[in-house]
Amino acid sequence: MSFKEHNRLYDLVVFGATGYTGRVVAEYITANFPIDTKWAVAGRSVLKLQAIVDNCKSVHSDRSPPEIEIVNVDNNEEMSALAKKTFVMITTVGPYSQYGEQAVKACVEAGTHYLDATGEAPWVYKMIKKYESAAKESGAILIPQMGLESAPPDLCTWSLAKTLRKELDAQTKDVVLSLHVLRAAPSGGTISTVLSVFDNLTLTELLESGKPFAHSPVPHPAEPKRRETSIWQKILGIHNVPNLGTLTTGLTGTTDQGVIERSWGLLSQIPSRKDQFYGPNFHWEEYSKPRNWLEGILTHWLLTIAVLFLAIAPVRAIARRFAPEPGTGPSEEDMDKEEVEWRGIANPDTKSPVTKQAFVRAWYHGSMYKCKCEMTKNSL
Repeated sequence: MSFKEHNRLYDLVVFGATGYTGRVVAEYITANFPIDTKWAVAGRSVLKLQAIVDNCKSVHSDRSPPEIEIVNVDNNEEMSALAKKTFVMITTVGPYSQYGEQAVKACVEAGTHYLDATGEAPWVYKMIKKYESAAKESGAILIPQMGLESAPPDLCTWSLAKTLRKELDAQTKDVVLSLHVLRAAPSGGTISTVLSVFDNLTLTELLESGKPFAHSPVPHPAEPKRRETSIWQKILGIHNVPNLGTLTTGLTGTTDQGVIERSWGLLSQIPSRKDQFYGPNFHWEEYSKPRNWLEGILTHWLLTIAVLFLAIAPVRAIARRFAPEPGTGPSEEDMDKEEVEWRGIANPDTKSPVTKQAFVRAWYHGSMYKCKCEMTKNSL
């Protein structure tokens, strides 16, 4: 990993470093980034930021600690000044639908590259519509959803399409991904974000962002043909997909959809990447893998009911009383036991009957938050 030459004070800044995710990111940078990386941690509390710096010193005393920048997310002047000091800003301040736009705006105006690990796809859709043109003018590259939502599914899809091009000389017609294994506990901040979606986004924004190819910079040339499903499959939520088995409604499918479909559109536009375009008939779906059909039905209905209940403000208020506080999360010991696995298949876009498919498997054992850090590092 290397940064391009620039005239900024910092190579990168971690904004929101005192939160749970921010602390993990700061520790990861200290341990894994080049020793000459010029960076800073930013937030409101100098005492909490100093504690982060002291921790970095104690763990890796041979490395230069990060600088401290005191910034209030609600202060536009402070946010603008911070963005102008750094080449890249990594922000972990959430919920993003409540606090995220200020960082996006500051980075776009300063021409500063931006990364986050949000899972709030409707908010990302809103930011695309509002800032994409300005970002192109300033040269700022904005990379949201760099965590488990949605970098791994995006990379899996890209890998499947690459395999079909290489092995079958074909474009991609349809992709089915399965979140096969997920053993991880969310942080308090993640739960807070889920509970705040309906507070910070309108129903219209939620519905608009969920439409097929809404996040893509170009429209789909035709309504993609979706897999045929029976009325019982729609009611029970379970599907049998050859080579993947029994699948059910997934936790992250609607979140990942926008990123994958945006990649599809961007690959068709970027001259140096047009040979990687998935194809005009591309269609994508994601599910999760239950242990059996009964668990699949229960998962589908529990997720459906949960979404309906979260739309009711009093229910969200009650849920917040029992939810862990933002800033808390799993212990180091628990994180080391975490695991995630995706599997996926892709069919080629050919006129002849499909006899071969591409298959992908992505697996990670260890902290999901450190997995986010790995993906962030590899994007720089």
